[in-house]
Amino acid sequence: MSDERQQDPRRRYSSPVVDGVGKSASRAMLRAVGFTDSDFTKPQVGIASTWSQVTPCNSHIDGLAEEARDGADDAGGKGVIFNTITISDGIANGTEGMKYSLVSREVIADSIETVAGCEGFDGLVAIGGCDKNMPGCMMGLARLDRPSVFVYGGTILPGKGHTDIVSVFEAMGAHSRGDLDLIELKQIEETAIPGPGSCGGMYTANTMASAIEALGMSLPGSSAQNAVSQAKRDDCRAAGAAVLELLEHDIKPSDIMTREAFENAITVVIALGGSTNAVLHLVAMANTIGVPLSIEEFTRIGKRVPVVADLRPSGHYMMSELVEIGGIQPLMKTLLDAGLLHGDCLTVTGRTLAENLAGVAPYPEGQKIIAPLDAPHKAESHLRILYGNLAPEGAVAKITGKEGTRFTGSARVFGSEEEAQARINDGTVVAGDVIVIRYEGPKGGPGMREMLTPTSAIMGRGLGSEVALITDGRFSGGSHGFVVGHITPEAFDGGPIALVQDGDKITIDAEADTIDVHISDEELMRRRAAWRQPEPRYTRGVLSKYAKTVSSASTGAVTDMPDRA
Repeated sequence: MSDERQQDPRRRYSSPVVDGVGKSASRAMLRAVGFTDSDFTKPQVGIASTWSQVTPCNSHIDGLAEEARDGADDAGGKGVIFNTITISDGIANGTEGMKYSLVSREVIADSIETVAGCEGFDGLVAIGGCDKNMPGCMMGLARLDRPSVFVYGGTILPGKGHTDIVSVFEAMGAHSRGDLDLIELKQIEETAIPGPGSCGGMYTANTMASAIEALGMSLPGSSAQNAVSQAKRDDCRAAGAAVLELLEHDIKPSDIMTREAFENAITVVIALGGSTNAVLHLVAMANTIGVPLSIEEFTRIGKRVPVVADLRPSGHYMMSELVEIGGIQPLMKTLLDAGLLHGDCLTVTGRTLAENLAGVAPYPEGQKIIAPLDAPHKAESHLRILYGNLAPEGAVAKITGKEGTRFTGSARVFGSEEEAQARINDGTVVAGDVIVIRYEGPKGGPGMREMLTPTSAIMGRGLGSEVALITDGRFSGGSHGFVVGHITPEAFDGGPIALVQDGDKITIDAEADTIDVHISDEELMRRRAAWRQPEPRYTRGVLSKYAKTVSSASTGAVTDMPDRA
């Protein structure tokens, strides 16, 4: 392999077997894993599988990877399955282990780049099913820039009584308040997760699946299929075949993941009432493919795109119910017809978005999940980018309007999620408080933990409209209430959130898009002069490496910024 190829993982080239580099050794190795003579002349399609038993989101993906491999084989290629890691946010939330969650996105991107770059796959299918492995897969595909298709593993079905994973977290809060006995809590725990698939509301997994389909990197319909279904198996098989078509026409992620395509993804996320994590991940994905995309784009686009979906966590319905009425394709057709999507964007079908949507039928009459554009649940975006003396580089709020649009309260400051959780549970946190959880940012945590456990405890204790929570960490797609995350600069870098003291008045205004602490500039300067950066919490291992290389949340919290050493 030439030096040029080694230096540029994006360069498209045939595998070492086809190139003749190490030909005999390569053939010998591959015969042992099932290659025959005829396979050595076929394009190799790497199938990146995120299968794992650590989470139901990914427990079925081994079978889906086999479908994708068979689809590539049937289309004249040679599919080769390889694995990458995944972690479970739902299991790790509220623990020290959650610090590895966002880190895993970078590890996944690194591992897909590493395997495909080494093995020389001509094209790729990546199958993801949970919050971080999906953008991680996309970032790996973007780095390599070889003909590729992303496949979503699919959504879970509702649990007994229309429950899901967030029902369990909120039941824990209700139990701590005394409103739910232990038997009732156990019944919810035993029945809320009925089988494989990603968390059932418009949480981060379903948000990112929808965004990736709108981006053009998944086949039409991929984001809205049940995990255990013939439709999902067919989707995987079709994705394997689609890579061969992309290879034939030399269509790469950089041809699809354009500025306009990212605007389409943002538009769909807003219309669906999607997760705050979409801001972090879409900015990171754009950064990786080389498309300038700032968090400000969510404000600009959000002024003209309404929230029309009545989906959990703030709404009533689950993704499986949206699947039943047609998924997101009819919504995208409606948005396109209203001039809110760029129809000329290329997709992995080899056709434009408008061409893909041309024959899509509208939602059935009488459905209540997706409102008309002229009668939305919220006229502007629920994702608000806030600035002020607490967040001079920006923060991300998820304000549906149900919790109000303005909150002023007294700061109750905690140096970690665990501290805050203990004080919520014991009743220390009361109505009128603004909970401040700091030193949980990308560097300070490290890892930018989700605050699903404290936000669920707040909701479970009936304080959802009476307490706000702000943090330099982030939130689960299942979080709701008056919450603001991604505050930058983060506390570990000496951001103003590090200087807040108990009792300071804080105002969050989601109409003016501001977040401020009511103290003078002089007092902030005095506190800043007295502040000292804490020692890193980790000095060896992956968390230490991550803290040393990660960028700000406002740039996607990536670890391979071009200007970094």
